[in-house]
Amino acid sequence: MTDTATSTPLVGIPQRLDFDALAPVFSRAVSALDDAAIGETDRAGIDPGLRELVRLRASQLNGCAYCVDLHSRDAEKRGVSAQRVQAVVIWRDSPFFTAAERAAFELTESITRLSETHVPDAVVAEARAHFSEQQLAALVSLIVTINVWNAIGVTTRCWTPTLRR
Repeated sequence: MTDTATSTPLVGIPQRLDFDALAPVFSRAVSALDDAAIGETDRAGIDPGLRELVRLRASQLNGCAYCVDLHSRDAEKRGVSAQRVQAVVIWRDSPFFTAAERAAFELTESITRLSETHVPDAVVAEARAHFSEQQLAALVSLIVTINVWNAIGVTTRCWTPTLRR
């Protein structure tokens, strides 16, 4: 692959393990878990754009290149502006997000950094101030699921993002 602007070869990231081929039953189970999490967010009335921003934020924290690329594109497909997608990484310092979105990002970060945060009561209380119990449960489902995908992707590098022209 080459950077078309400079004709400079890009650095490839080698796959460590073909996870989907070697653990197909588990891979399908995670995919079913993802479908269930999306279904819960839809049933709870979580905006699809916010759903993708939450998945993007967890993926940024976990360093999953494939998922960052995927959920950035998916957020834009669901009507989130490119400017807001780019600002997710610095959401605390950006004026582009609502109080509810900020609460969702804080919850995402706390769950994603579970061993460090233990998800404080204040984080859950702030999320509760903006989301119903059903929505909160759906967000937890979504965040847990994206962290599973990220763990697989970062560990195995089994999926590669494609540079868009």
